[in-house]
Amino acid sequence: RLFKAQKRKFNVGQYRRECLKIYKSFEFFRPDNEEGLRIRKQCASAALEDVRHYLGVEGGQVAVFDATNTTRERRETITRFAEQNGYKVFFVESVCEDPDIIEQNIVQVKLGSPDYTNCKTEEAVEDFMMRIKCYENSYQTLDEVLDRELSYIKIIDVGRQYLVNRVLDHIQSRIVYYLMNTHITPRSIYLCRHGESDLNVKGRIGGDSGLSPRGKEFGKRLKQFILEQNIKELKVWTSQMKRTIQTAEALGAPYEQWKALNEIDAGVCEEMMYEEIQDHFPLEFALRDQDKYRYRYPKGESYEDLVQRLEPVIMELERQENVLVICHQAVMRCLLAYFLDNSAEKLPYLKCPLHTVMKLTPVAYGCKVESIFLNVDAVNTHRDRPENVHIHRTSEDALQTVPAHL
Repeated sequence: RLFKAQKRKFNVGQYRRECLKIYKSFEFFRPDNEEGLRIRKQCASAALEDVRHYLGVEGGQVAVFDATNTTRERRETITRFAEQNGYKVFFVESVCEDPDIIEQNIVQVKLGSPDYTNCKTEEAVEDFMMRIKCYENSYQTLDEVLDRELSYIKIIDVGRQYLVNRVLDHIQSRIVYYLMNTHITPRSIYLCRHGESDLNVKGRIGGDSGLSPRGKEFGKRLKQFILEQNIKELKVWTSQMKRTIQTAEALGAPYEQWKALNEIDAGVCEEMMYEEIQDHFPLEFALRDQDKYRYRYPKGESYEDLVQRLEPVIMELERQENVLVICHQAVMRCLLAYFLDNSAEKLPYLKCPLHTVMKLTPVAYGCKVESIFLNVDAVNTHRDRPENVHIHRTSEDALQTVPAHL
């Protein structure tokens, strides 16, 4: 999830939808529907074969095999497949018997499924409830005795209870930690950068300068915006840098400082203009353009370093409800990329303009994003990757995408 692993999800339901273009009703999932059973087994086998090709041929590192209706036989098949190919397998099971949560999940999640396109809410809920009854007839839950040799986490009623068995390595322990700290409570995460700083105006990167007059005005508008949102129990987080703290102080509300939210360390290039970096360190400037995610400033950090630094912040964001994070351009890019599942290559070029709030609302299968500009002008600090990234390029080529500044 944090960009390092090559990963892919294999959803058996999607294979079934590709096989049967039109979904009719829950009847397909009846345990006595022999044709339906044959097709579902066929789809599961096809998905597993694609997993084999992805991990063994394409060089993938993590494969998520997503199947709603699982039996002990299928788990044994997956386990044998993993053992034969030298892979590790960790099962994640979510069991819910709370009728209120089930109905809420159907309305919030299943109505967005291709199975129920152009279907009335009442009809969809009724059909899926019958589909669950079909699942119940064949589903075999993880058992403490029968499955004692498997590595797994069993989540009961969306976090009311957990059962964890045979966690064998660091990755599995991180999966358990992550799943035990997520929740389905409706919430929003608000991301924004600090107000425009004095160094922003001058086109200088990094540093620890205070806010410009327009940056201070943004703080006032941010306070007004937050009040208008009428957010329940909002928490405010900042970095330990002057410009985020000054922005937060304008809110007149408590805030928490995180050192991990500090801007990427530009090392020897701190407080320099792009033109100066090109003049003094042209090779470094070109190398960064060639691989901005992995490039590390001399005596500084790379985006890859920053992602690792932000992992505790991201884990805590997963646990929280409504949070406003006042941060910096590179930091905001990392947080956005995490919640939007962007690639490492795309991350360093995400646009995070000053004086704009990004409202992220987790929804089924993704995250809804709203971008709200608070009507306070600011300099543009976004620099696109130039076309010419060769180490022997001219200064003109190197600086072609540098934004205007004083």
